[in-house]
Amino acid sequence: MSSRQWTDRIVGDRMAVDREFADRIENSQFSRQEWGLVMTATEFEIQSPEDDEQAQLVADTEKLPAVIPELDRISSQAGAMGAGGGGGGSSGRSGGGDGVFGSIKSALGLGSGGGGNDDETIEAADQLAQEYAAELQGRLEDQGKWNEIRQLASE
Repeated sequence: MSSRQWTDRIVGDRMAVDREFADRIENSQFSRQEWGLVMTATEFEIQSPEDDEQAQLVADTEKLPAVIPELDRISSQAGAMGAGGGGGGSSGRSGGGDGVFGSIKSALGLGSGGGGNDDETIEAADQLAQEYAAELQGRLEDQGKWNEIRQLASE
């Protein structure tokens, strides 16, 4: 069975994890729109699907560098509109800001939206995507679907 077929089988579970993961996104450096872009550049795969003990759902984020220019564009538009108020997390990619919040962002490497922090952005997106994959695998296990999905992925 193709990987497309097993991923199609977990669409509802992904939607549930999206809802559960919303708080994680709100507290990250990514806005909801930026996270959506990260997820479009992320593919999920099951490593060692034939091995019950070793099987693991992981996020393949090798395409993330291709979306960095668009992330920068979204971030600069949000910054120009004074984002950071309501709806979605404030984008850590636009400007460092002053005060305590700006200092924290700078300490975390989230300040100044120049190209110098692309590696940090990719790393942060990858880490969050891996956490998402772990949450998704946990949900599949809790719902009793993991073994079936694992078997479909190994075909």
